[in-house]
Amino acid sequence: MSLLLPRLLFVSMLIVSILSGCSRPDHDSIRLAIAGDAANLDPRFTTDATSARINRLIYARLVDFDEQTQPKAALASWEQFAPTYYRFHLGSEGRTFHDGTRLTSRDVKATYDFILDPANGSPHRASLALIERIDVVDEDTLDFFLQRPDLLFPGYLVIGILPERLARLAKDELFTPLGSGPMLFLERPSPGIVRLQRQEDGQLIEVVRVPDATVRVLKLMRGEVDLLQNDLPAELITYLNQDPEIQVRRATGSNFAYLGFNIADEDTGKIEVRLAIAHALNRERIIQYVLDEGARPAGALLPPDHWVGHPELKGVAYDPERSRALLAEAGYGPDNPLRLTYKTSSDAVRIRLATVIQSQLAKVGIDVSLKTYDWGTFYGDIKAGRFQLYSLSWVGIKSPDIFRYVFHSNSAPPEGANRGNFQDATVDTLIEAAEQVQDTASQVILYRALQERLLATLPVVPLWYEDQVYATREGINGYVLAQDGNYDGLLTVHHGEP
Repeated sequence: MSLLLPRLLFVSMLIVSILSGCSRPDHDSIRLAIAGDAANLDPRFTTDATSARINRLIYARLVDFDEQTQPKAALASWEQFAPTYYRFHLGSEGRTFHDGTRLTSRDVKATYDFILDPANGSPHRASLALIERIDVVDEDTLDFFLQRPDLLFPGYLVIGILPERLARLAKDELFTPLGSGPMLFLERPSPGIVRLQRQEDGQLIEVVRVPDATVRVLKLMRGEVDLLQNDLPAELITYLNQDPEIQVRRATGSNFAYLGFNIADEDTGKIEVRLAIAHALNRERIIQYVLDEGARPAGALLPPDHWVGHPELKGVAYDPERSRALLAEAGYGPDNPLRLTYKTSSDAVRIRLATVIQSQLAKVGIDVSLKTYDWGTFYGDIKAGRFQLYSLSWVGIKSPDIFRYVFHSNSAPPEGANRGNFQDATVDTLIEAAEQVQDTASQVILYRALQERLLATLPVVPLWYEDQVYATREGINGYVLAQDGNYDGLLTVHHGEP
């Protein structure tokens, strides 16, 4: 299996580098080039990772998470008066919207009331449906009443807060992002570009979509962009590391890469098929040769160092003989081969990974047809359940409520993200029990049992947690990588000396 970049690509890069060098930029902004696009900058409806990362900069939220993935105060601190009664106190930070108006409890209530109304179709409603009502006490205080106790509840309140007048707008009404976060939204001058301004010092920031990884690298070398983050093939990272005018940094990541199945499909709905696919995957070889050791194997959605993580789960072992035996048990063989369609995005890194997976599955007799699409079409198909097999990543996951959102039988879209129509009574029972217990030790036990059950039933195949990586040109300093790949480093990145 050859995983080297074609010689022609290296030659073209070298020629561009020699002819143009790392030219000085003709812009005052700091430009981050990424592979994906921000599909929706309305926090009431955002589900894609790029939009969520940008929204995190534009909007303030009630609660954030510390380094141990435990909830911490952001806009508001809180106290619990009863198992189903919380009072939140708005502090002084993040209280001014970018149009100069003051953020009050009424804005918070309006934002969450809109999401909770099923008529509005917010994808976040499922994870917040336990909220019975929200009462405004005064401009700085509001009360949340729950339908049932849930120790995790404060960690659910991570939606960016809108001004009341915008929070009441319907989904199809004209919407211009307006928050009270550290970045002011300026404009989207053309598709794929978001212009922001840092409130602290007025620094202009641009997030630019450049789908092709090679083009992103060339733009960085020419000074057309200043910073790249993630979605770079290993050989391009190696190539950039050899350039003395480019700085490359890595950090351990928590984003969960997986293969997803349509459980309603006559083929992928069979547990024998899902297990056969899992046993056919040599994840260690992919991590070593395709990702250049830029990931760690995953056994569950949450990483092992999460407070409810399961360090003993390593995933499904590579065992091609077991894979062939499972296929035979399910009725497949040389005269009746298993044929599957595998959907992925048109990003070069994702296509390469899908091609390697296709090759590994072929070795056990599974005939896979790859279908690649632009991100919008691909993601639309996944959300609509139009797939047999696909690969994606969950990013930025902090709270264990993700298990209900993704795996509970009642979380089929639009109520949640159970896009593969997975239904398992044991999984439902464990999720519900973990939500209802009143001590964290019991939650850990139940969530670990849940993760064991998910690995046994395989609604998805855990692949790996990908590292975070960035590359900057000379003169750009201060960017810090987060484990979940957020763009918070844009708050500290600057021109000049470190």
